[in-house]
Amino acid sequence: MIYSMTAFGRGVLRTEEHDITVEIRSVNNRFLDCTVKLPRIYSFLEEKVKGYVASRNVTRGKVEVFVGIESHSAAGPAAKLTLDKEYAKAYIDALYELKETFDLHDDISLMRVASNRDIFRTEKAEHDEEEDWQMILPVLSEAMDMFIAARAAEGAKIEKDIRKKIDGIEKMTPDIAALSEQDVVAKKEKLAERIRKLLGDEGIIPDESRLLTECAIFADKIAIDEELVRLASHFSAFRDILDLGGAAGRKLDFLLQEINRETNTIGSKCSNLSISRKVVEIKSELEKIREQIQNIE
Repeated sequence: MIYSMTAFGRGVLRTEEHDITVEIRSVNNRFLDCTVKLPRIYSFLEEKVKGYVASRNVTRGKVEVFVGIESHSAAGPAAKLTLDKEYAKAYIDALYELKETFDLHDDISLMRVASNRDIFRTEKAEHDEEEDWQMILPVLSEAMDMFIAARAAEGAKIEKDIRKKIDGIEKMTPDIAALSEQDVVAKKEKLAERIRKLLGDEGIIPDESRLLTECAIFADKIAIDEELVRLASHFSAFRDILDLGGAAGRKLDFLLQEINRETNTIGSKCSNLSISRKVVEIKSELEKIREQIQNIE
């Protein structure tokens, strides 16, 4: 199964003691970049949350986890508020200096100073860390289940679209092969005739064996058989990766570059207008696939 890197999940639990909400959202990213926002007194759980996200096989994406915990019971964990005296003194001194320097007349009152929340420290009272983790884990799990289901659903849509486009591109290759074969034969004959004429104008009788050899070398240079064989191999490998699923984005992106490279080579070798048009069409479809792959984990 292919997973999208763009998804959202939410979990909620309301008890007599707590209201807990967990929201998870993610967007595209080259690597896994997980950030967790918790109430300050529960910040010690950040690494556990990150570890849990990674344990659910999330390997790429910019993932943001928001955990809200509202305690409305006396049984809830207490929090201790302390004054950062050094910071408070420096802050008040700075206010007085500001007042004197610019001859300001506003009061430096208690409530005005207290409005700067940085002068206080909030410390969670001693509490069982494992108990707190078990409190939010079911909600986190619920949010992750929804998040992963959304990734899978979006991934399935992307995979279906990519397969359709790859099938469409592959169906063009027999036509390109037939057109190229005709083109090679025509150019080979045209080259031989032109050489015969040039030599004839000079009164030289051409060595037919040598002439045919040189024309065959030329035909080999403009033939695209090898490119078409490699394209067929790449298409097969591309589907194998989709069938395997998992974290396939980087593999698909690399293989798409190889498909694009072979397509460019075909375009450079062939001057046939019909082939050129099909090459342009293929490159347009490859670009659409590339955009889709950027959303895959």
